Amino acid sequence: KGQKLFVRPIEAGDAAALRAFATQHGGDPAPSAGLIGKLVGELAAILTMELEPDAIRIIDLVVAEELRRKRIARVMLNELAILAATMKREWLVAAVAHREFLERVGFHEADGLMKRRV
Repeated sequence: KGQKLFVRPIEAGDAAALRAFATQHGGDPAPSAGLIGKLVGELAAILTMELEPDAIRIIDLVVAEELRRKRIARVMLNELAILAATMKREWLVAAVAHREFLERVGFHEADGLMKRRV
């Protein structure tokens, strides 16, 4: 509590940490694009994404099990929205899989996808 989540783009030097995180918590061990969230220097979350012409597609968002339900996923999505606006993308889109959570953070269902305007 009271700690700030540090969010930044995935870099080539993150490969070993990403593999270790994926082994322990799941998710893609070698994402090509995305964001990582660190809490007190430790990897807390990985957001995997793809760029589309008018949107950023969220492929996966994994938060370390011991840190779930602490608003980390919400912060990651808000940081992604800021990045999307900077990149002139209008939408964040995701599969309908985690509908309840996505609706709580401002997404709605349209055309078989969950969408949130940036």
